[in-house]
Amino acid sequence: MTTVERVLWCALAVGVAFGIVGQMTGFCLNRALRDYHVYRTDSKLRSFLLAMGVATLGTQSASILGLVDLQKSIYSVPTISWLLLPIGAVLFGYGMILANGCGARALVMLGQGNLRSLWVLLCMGISAFVTLTGVIAPLRMKVASATPMVNHNLDGLPPSARILAVAVAGVLLLGFAFWRGRLLSNKRDLAGGLIVGLLIIAGWLATGWVGDDEFDPVPVASLSFVSPVGETIQYAMISTGLSLRFGIVIVVGVYCGSLLISLLRRQFHLHGFTAAPDMLRYMTGGVMMGVGGALASGCSIGQGLTGMSTLSLGSFIATVGIFTGGWLALMLTTPSVVVESRGNAGDPPKDVPATGCG
Repeated sequence: MTTVERVLWCALAVGVAFGIVGQMTGFCLNRALRDYHVYRTDSKLRSFLLAMGVATLGTQSASILGLVDLQKSIYSVPTISWLLLPIGAVLFGYGMILANGCGARALVMLGQGNLRSLWVLLCMGISAFVTLTGVIAPLRMKVASATPMVNHNLDGLPPSARILAVAVAGVLLLGFAFWRGRLLSNKRDLAGGLIVGLLIIAGWLATGWVGDDEFDPVPVASLSFVSPVGETIQYAMISTGLSLRFGIVIVVGVYCGSLLISLLRRQFHLHGFTAAPDMLRYMTGGVMMGVGGALASGCSIGQGLTGMSTLSLGSFIATVGIFTGGWLALMLTTPSVVVESRGNAGDPPKDVPATGCG
């Protein structure tokens, strides 16, 4: 078995595991922000912070030990655009709320028969490639070259200073996650955050350690769902002459994992749009996520967890922008958009009546 084949099998395992966990725990930044905005419950938000903390500590430990060279990842590029990066992140966050979930959540929901998620994924993947390599690409590159700034990270620090910075970041993230012990009382969200954080680390190890082969190199990466969804659509159409990539197999794995667990739990059922305005809103959200994710070099998972685990300045800016865009959408959109119906593994807090979910 070649190095690439080993990496792809690892990608499939990580993707399937993410799909199962996403289906069973409802892990989702969109849900986290909605629950806090509508019900003032923060269990899922703390779950997201737990995943970020676990991913950061594990990824940085792997890097310090020499198992993964984070300098080879897209999050460690020397310069970023001080204009496009935050704009793209805010666009993604806003679109995530309109579409009732990010790309990862859309894949999980598609696995249980939600055809609205298929519409979101198509709009997101196509618009991402329009921005990355299509008609918008020349404008994007021109603006990016005119608005550069240095992308700082921890690799330039002495080992002792880097270890201290990682420890501080980990303590802060885990401290917020476990503050007042609320997350400990919700086993499902606790498990979701912990396992997703570990899967981010597994993704880095798959490409950076298992895939470390100077004769057959594999791009160093972990979970992300904007460009990979577009790559999956492209591969499905013109696979002749193309090779499978880590991100494509992750996308397929997430869908398969979600589909498997929904069938086993008898939760699979087809459902789609009931009104044209809803279809337009989901399309707008998907396009905003595609364009925004391309400009911000990632999504709520790709930048918010994978990117943040590198502790790069660009990922920090993107994550803040995604949170800001999501919160703006919740503040500015209509109540019918804010309070979405609930799906499987996404029940509202015990003291709050169910409203039904996309």
